[in-house]
Amino acid sequence: MLKLSPRAAKLLLNFYGPYLGAGIRVRYISPDWKEIRVSMKLHFYNRNAVGTHFGGSLYSMVDPHLMLMLMHLLGEDYVVWDKAAKVEFVSPGKGTVSSTISIQEDELEAIIHCTNSGEAYCPEFDIQVLNQEGGLVAKIRKTLYVRKKK
Repeated sequence: MLKLSPRAAKLLLNFYGPYLGAGIRVRYISPDWKEIRVSMKLHFYNRNAVGTHFGGSLYSMVDPHLMLMLMHLLGEDYVVWDKAAKVEFVSPGKGTVSSTISIQEDELEAIIHCTNSGEAYCPEFDIQVLNQEGGLVAKIRKTLYVRKKK
C-alpha cells in the first residue's frame, strides 16, 4: 500500500477522474486519518432527470474513504476491502451536500481485537450525507472486510 500524508491524499483524491467528473471535493483529512470531510456542489453534470443530485454521485462521494482510512490506521499487516453498502435516499439533494466520515477509537480497537486471531471481521459504519441546512439527504451503511494477513 502506498503510504501518503493526509495532505497528499487529499490532493490526489481531488484530482481523481471520477471525483473531478462528479464535482466531488475532499475538504479535510485529519492528521490521524480518523476523519475525512467531503462535499459536492450541484452542477449540470451531476444532476439527475429531476434536477437533484444523482444518487450514484452521492454514494461515490463517500465510497472509498473508510477503506482508505482503515488501511492507513491498521497498516500493512491487514487486508481491508469494501464488502457491501446500503444506500437510503431520504430527501432530494439540492445545492451543496457534504459528509463527515469518521472512525472512532473504540471502533478501531474492536477491529483490532476481532482480527487478532487471524479471523476476518466485517465492521459496519453509518454515514450521513447532509444538505447545506444540515438536513439528511442520504443514509449509507458500509460494511468492510478486515483481517490480518497470513
